[in-house]
Amino acid sequence: MCGITGIADLNGPVSPQVLKRMADTLRLRGPDDESYYIPEPKSGGTAVGFGFRRLAIIDLSGGRQPMSNEDGSLWIVCNGEIYNHIELRVELEARGHIFRTHSDIEVLLHLYEELGPGCVTRANGMFALAIWDSKNQTLFLARDRMGKKPLYYRATSRQLIFGSEVKALLAHPDCPRELDARNLSKYLAYEYVPAPHCIFKGIHKLPGGHWLTWQRGQTRVERYWDVQFFHNTAERSESEIAEELLQRLKQAVRLRLISDVPLGVFLSGGIDSSSVVAMMAELMPPAQIKTFAIGFEDKSFDESEHARRVARFFGTDHREQILQSKTLLDILPEVSGFLDEPLADASIIPTYLLSKFTRQHVTVALGGDGGDELFAGYPTFQAHRLAQFYKVPKALHERMILPLAEWLPVSNNNISFDFKVKRFLRGIGTRAAIRDQMWMGSFTPAEQRSLLQGHTNEIDDYDDILQAEKNCPSGTDSERMIYLYCKLYLQDDILAKVDRASMACSLEARAPFLDYTFVEFAGSIPFRLKLKGLTTKYILKKAMREKLPQEILGRRKKGFGIPVGKWFRHDLRSLLLDTLSESRLRRQGIFNPAEVGRLVDEHLRGAKDNRKQLWTLFIFQLWHENYGTPKAVEDNLPAAPAVCGAGVSQA
Repeated sequence: MCGITGIADLNGPVSPQVLKRMADTLRLRGPDDESYYIPEPKSGGTAVGFGFRRLAIIDLSGGRQPMSNEDGSLWIVCNGEIYNHIELRVELEARGHIFRTHSDIEVLLHLYEELGPGCVTRANGMFALAIWDSKNQTLFLARDRMGKKPLYYRATSRQLIFGSEVKALLAHPDCPRELDARNLSKYLAYEYVPAPHCIFKGIHKLPGGHWLTWQRGQTRVERYWDVQFFHNTAERSESEIAEELLQRLKQAVRLRLISDVPLGVFLSGGIDSSSVVAMMAELMPPAQIKTFAIGFEDKSFDESEHARRVARFFGTDHREQILQSKTLLDILPEVSGFLDEPLADASIIPTYLLSKFTRQHVTVALGGDGGDELFAGYPTFQAHRLAQFYKVPKALHERMILPLAEWLPVSNNNISFDFKVKRFLRGIGTRAAIRDQMWMGSFTPAEQRSLLQGHTNEIDDYDDILQAEKNCPSGTDSERMIYLYCKLYLQDDILAKVDRASMACSLEARAPFLDYTFVEFAGSIPFRLKLKGLTTKYILKKAMREKLPQEILGRRKKGFGIPVGKWFRHDLRSLLLDTLSESRLRRQGIFNPAEVGRLVDEHLRGAKDNRKQLWTLFIFQLWHENYGTPKAVEDNLPAAPAVCGAGVSQA
């Protein structure tokens, strides 16, 4: 796992100093090594430079990048792992290709020689890559199918720059640092900025399942894979489907156990991470499985007991850490420092602490990400089903039910009763996809019109949801919801959160549920076996019935939350008031101070639970202080470990 960056410039040359500055911003992603490729450009050709920071996982001695093919006509940098590289290598060697290393990434170069851009369709893994094809003077970028590894770029008719994180692009002198008001509106609605957008003007994320080619100033982006729903399991029995699910999950886990460094697993005690541990226990001695969990003193947010129960059940080598609120609060400056694009998922704080704890013992950790999206595991899927039976007339709903709900006592507990009721009623009367986002997000377009100052023409009306709906290959509302969760929330919130938190600790996180062959199999299972009645993940629970403790199968989803509502009223009160003060907001000129003041006052008095809206604004303000103003990118990075070596490759 690594950090990659690069430049292609028609007017060249590429500055080694600029390239190194870009790569240095990614040093936590790759603390083990750094190296560069800056060839002498052909006459009239494109100047190119690649920078690479390495976290060594496979072929520790020989997997150094940038890497070339036999004749030096192709060069690659790649952040990721290719899990089926051994079988691909055998196939390519049979076709006459000669390998110089045991690296999984070298396989991609030889696949590109055979298939061109289609090389990524043969790769099973997580990756963000760049290949310079000197013969065709083409820069090729690609991102894995589900978008597990990030890739940002800025393309003009003269130049393309790219990197694993935004901060790498911002380190280039030609990259402006201008806030995109339209994408700020997206952040306020979703709590993240969905691909292909970025909070900065002119910068884009390459979406998962897409590739990009840049040739002499011409940019082309194409989709090569998408989530599908085939239903070719519809005639099979539940038991047959459950058995195949088990075998496919075990194979996905088996592939992700390949590593030349110590490996463990994040264990929350939920069904997804517990299922990963169950499959690992069938593939290796359970006592050799290193499981990691963190817990909280606040019991309404604590899941450590469930993780402990699963670890005892399998007999794993279990480690846990119980955290005080102060620990989470103290880590906030570090988290806001590495978030170069605002992300208002508060669970990034415990995810970072779990990654930090895990990294003390291993370099790779498996996790359960993706299970909720593929098998309708979120409470919102249940809520949509219940919403079908809510037949209260609109006038009565607006004049009586909504005002009555506001009288419910406000609680600080995680996903409390009053929070769920008010969220549920908030989305009633809108179509399913928009209703879901109103439940999950922070500010609706109507609320943004009161909040934003001078940017009301840039307010986004859930355009990304509407576009994703058009792309969805299924016509049913239920499968459309799964598709939307995969293409938006999973890719740009969950996976972005895990990537930033783990890589800030130089830890590689792997997700067996997101093996693309497993995702395709999940898409073939009828929705009625995912949500049966109000039972979420029905078929997954059936498959794991003989593998996990019954109390784990039957427990409600809790999530990886933190007590944000309580913090704002106590520990974070003074910082909240300072960060969202009227004077600061007026100087900034983005948000309406009166509207923000109302949200703060209501929350601090306990009149309303505005935790989601306030956290979204609070995180934006911290981000804006670090990255939205002309501060040096390097100032926002934690101290980096020493590197093993550095070098420049010349071609």
